[in-house]
Amino acid sequence: MFTTPSDKILPRQVDPRRFAQQGIKIDGLVPIKEMPRLLEATLDSAAKLQVHLEFAVNEEKKKVVKGQASGELSLVCQRCLEPVSVPIEASISLAVVWDEEGADALPSYLDPWIHGEGQADLYEMLEEEMLLSLPAVAYHNESCIDASLLSSGKPVVAVKKNPFNVLEQLKSSPKS
Repeated sequence: MFTTPSDKILPRQVDPRRFAQQGIKIDGLVPIKEMPRLLEATLDSAAKLQVHLEFAVNEEKKKVVKGQASGELSLVCQRCLEPVSVPIEASISLAVVWDEEGADALPSYLDPWIHGEGQADLYEMLEEEMLLSLPAVAYHNESCIDASLLSSGKPVVAVKKNPFNVLEQLKSSPKS
């Protein structure tokens, strides 16, 4: 079993099937700047993700990847539009499969990592997992906007004209 040091940058290309057969564990960092879609959602291109992955063959003879990826990303607060630091974490539980048919045959506790023969892009897989872990809305935990700016005080109740008022007046008027 082989383990990489945790302060090193992880390789981008790996052979997940070979890693699973050999039971390789990898720990290290992945720079956000190498993940273009995740970079679009963040404000800090210097951020790095801490990643721990274990490749193995499970009891069902499936080649699996399990682990964690975590980091602190600078996102835009949706209240004040200023940067906010948000911790994100992804639990990874994937099975390496050849195609969609193999993905359909997986048990519900495993997600597919569809890949053909040879080297796979580890960063692309991690980027997908981290994008799924991003919060729907990022905001500061403390109040970042003056509450008086959010409302004018008393609620305004608009009186709507009822189009049937005219009919009611005609009905109640004396007939001549």
